[in-house]
Amino acid sequence: MLKKTTVKTIEKMYNNGEKIAVLTAYDYSTAKYIDEAGADIILVGDSLANVALGYNSTQQVGMTEMLIFTGAVARGAHRAFVIGDMPFMSYNVSIEEGVRNCGDMLRAGANAVKIEGCNDYILSLIKRLTDAGIPVLGHLGFTPQSINTLGGYAVQGKTEDTLEKMLEQARALEKAGVFAIVLEMVPEEGGKYITENINIPTIGIGAGKYCSGQVMVSDDMLGKFSDYQPKFVRRYADIKTVVLDSVKEYCADVKSGDYPSADEVFKLEEKEKSKLNVGS
Repeated sequence: MLKKTTVKTIEKMYNNGEKIAVLTAYDYSTAKYIDEAGADIILVGDSLANVALGYNSTQQVGMTEMLIFTGAVARGAHRAFVIGDMPFMSYNVSIEEGVRNCGDMLRAGANAVKIEGCNDYILSLIKRLTDAGIPVLGHLGFTPQSINTLGGYAVQGKTEDTLEKMLEQARALEKAGVFAIVLEMVPEEGGKYITENINIPTIGIGAGKYCSGQVMVSDDMLGKFSDYQPKFVRRYADIKTVVLDSVKEYCADVKSGDYPSADEVFKLEEKEKSKLNVGS
């Protein structure tokens, strides 16, 4: 039986200079395959709002949906470390509510939670969570839940001043107790600078190759979600085409009568069939 990945495993990988492979998942079967294929961490991202539920913004998904999807992923991931993304306003109202919601995420099956941003409130919350035994993944750079204050999708940390501020935030998150930090949409030089000046792993998404690990949305990477393709996404498959071709073939077989075949149906015994007076 494969050994379960823990925060200690991640720390050991970081100390050994081993890159950390992270992918998102939102359902049992996808999580099972990603787990079996060897991903170190599975993030149940609030990106499910876009790729799984069809919302325009990650702000539209709440705790109810996140708990359902996290539970499904946790049941499929026997080895990978599962992180539940805390959705918009699930941890911002009060420390007590934030701790309670994060506790619910672990009860659903997550091994840790991800929280965006860095301010005095967030730092206090992270300290409370880690004191309570809830591991926390930080998130800096482009933080989707703050898209309205950021003014849209844009690369963050494009100047020395803003990178220095981001490093200061990363150090504060490290001190508060996060075990790693996601850096999203940061220039590669910035990702390198921050990674080299803190003592915990960085997980890059559009932050360059010098981060301690990388994360991608699995639906992007597999070519399942095709509404748009971020610059940093590398497509490893074309599931959209597979689905389209397969469904077209299925529909044609149904309409032609080719499906189902004799091998794909159940049959009555002859004596029972004769009672119904039906043909072959």
